[in-house]
Amino acid sequence: MEMDIYEKKTIYDRIAGNPYVGRGICVGLSPDGANAVFAYFIMGRSSNSRNRVFTIRDGELFTEPFDASLVEDPSLIIYAAVRSFQNKVVVTNGDQTDTIIDGLRQGKKFSEALESRQFEPDAPNFTPRISAMLEFKKSYSYQMSILKSIDAEGTGCARYTYSYPGRQGLGHFIHTYVTDGNPIPTFQGEPERIIIPGSIDEFTDQIWSGLDESNKISLYVEYINLKSQTSEFRLINKNEK
Repeated sequence: MEMDIYEKKTIYDRIAGNPYVGRGICVGLSPDGANAVFAYFIMGRSSNSRNRVFTIRDGELFTEPFDASLVEDPSLIIYAAVRSFQNKVVVTNGDQTDTIIDGLRQGKKFSEALESRQFEPDAPNFTPRISAMLEFKKSYSYQMSILKSIDAEGTGCARYTYSYPGRQGLGHFIHTYVTDGNPIPTFQGEPERIIIPGSIDEFTDQIWSGLDESNKISLYVEYINLKSQTSEFRLINKNEK
């Protein structure tokens, strides 16, 4: 049977039934071509990881502790997840958001800004750093990146960058892990092709309902109108204050 390399599935079909895809980024374009779309979600297995919420401050998305008194190690779980610079929006799963923004200010390209970073120092998992950048020039395009360990010992970093033109109804999904495990198996292959719905509420529901109930923590979805540059977003926290 031939494999359809151009097959695209709903995000729900990509994640439903999988106990642990980790943190994930989706980027694409709405079916009518009117809206750039992105989403970011986090999951967690440990009490430290699960003790988080998304919050918006000055138009930027941050992860914060739900109960500050229970924080064990904030270094890899508290960071700015979404920030903007000029005609670009950056979304990542760690503090490399700031690295990319600083690099852009210095005139560096997306991949160049990430050259100083590598996977997270959380042996034996060596969690990949995943990042995306939406760019609004004459036409809309986006890039995605994953920095991951080249071997089980963490002796070096493999770097992959993918660049995409915006195409109506098409998106790409990259996540940190294949599924649950010990150690947790790192994401493999190219970002997965997904169907971008026209409705932000439909897309939000597909992601939130598809994520494992025990391990999902927070979700942020944003649709940005390409003509007006106005946007609407949805934010869901499993932990509510």
